[in-house]
Amino acid sequence: MIRRTMSIFGWAAVVLIALGLLFNGSPEIAANTQPPAITEVKIDNFSFTPTTLTVTAGTTVTWTNRDDIPHTVVSADDPKTFKSKVMDTDEKFSFTFTKPGTYTYFCSVHPKMTGTVVVK
Repeated sequence: MIRRTMSIFGWAAVVLIALGLLFNGSPEIAANTQPPAITEVKIDNFSFTPTTLTVTAGTTVTWTNRDDIPHTVVSADDPKTFKSKVMDTDEKFSFTFTKPGTYTYFCSVHPKMTGTVVVK
């Protein structure tokens, strides 16, 4: 009888641990399975907002043209890391930053419009 009770308690402990791992997950596993972040930059009134954006590697940045006139998003480096087509109102362009660094960009239609993405 004592042996059977100990066996039941042993199995119950195993089941509780398994359920705990199933529902809580390991912090290491949870950190590695998080989807990459998505961040938005708004284009409005001839400016990028925010002007400087800091993200972690693996983040997708989406630019949305909220202005009434066309704009582009073009990296300032050569060769270009990213380059959008001309975007009309409410059109979007996305780019995923995989490598750390500082990425300066501008609107090729209005070159005084500039912004920066800092990837850590």
